[in-house]
Amino acid sequence: MINLLFSLLFAEAALIVLLLVKTPLRKLAIMGLDRVKRGRGPVMVKTISATVFIVFVSTVYSIVNIQKRSNEAGAVTTTDEILMGRHLLEASLMGYCLFLALVIDRLHHYMRELRMTRKSMEAAKKQNRDKSESGKGGGLDEKAFEEEVSSLRAKVKQLESEAETRDKEAKTAEANAMALRKQSEGFLLEYDRLLEDNQNLRNQLQSLDRRLSHSDSKKNT
Repeated sequence: MINLLFSLLFAEAALIVLLLVKTPLRKLAIMGLDRVKRGRGPVMVKTISATVFIVFVSTVYSIVNIQKRSNEAGAVTTTDEILMGRHLLEASLMGYCLFLALVIDRLHHYMRELRMTRKSMEAAKKQNRDKSESGKGGGLDEKAFEEEVSSLRAKVKQLESEAETRDKEAKTAEANAMALRKQSEGFLLEYDRLLEDNQNLRNQLQSLDRRLSHSDSKKNT
């Protein structure tokens, strides 16, 4: 038991040193801890930690019982001294192992957060760099857009001038049409007057014909 606890303590201390010192082995240690915290790893670690804690509590309880028995007897026997020393050593080793396990867990957690923060910062820098580059490209696009807008404005002005010219032509044509209409109305009035004069002349001729025929009839009688 003691040999196992010493081995576990040395292994945890070595792992802490690997996590604190920047070496190629630190990356492997972090990857190993990442794998341990996946799947059933957390359950196994919690089970082992709970078992060690229960044994630690039992050892402390045994130490308390030995002390009570020694106090009641008024003297400490050699066997009690050996047992107490052994239990104290085991309790100390288990306490240190649990403490170092907690330190390893916190170190791994903070190092993972630090790595994620660095990645996010690098991504943000890359994004800002892309935005700056796209901003430069956007400046060129903006210049081309302004040129296109100016050309469109020139076309609009040209179309407006053409529209004004056509409007003037339409007004001129409308005025000519009105003049022709008035002229045609004058022609119609003149035509009506001529028809009326023609009718009057016909009536006069008819009356003359009647008079002549009437005078001829009188002469014959």
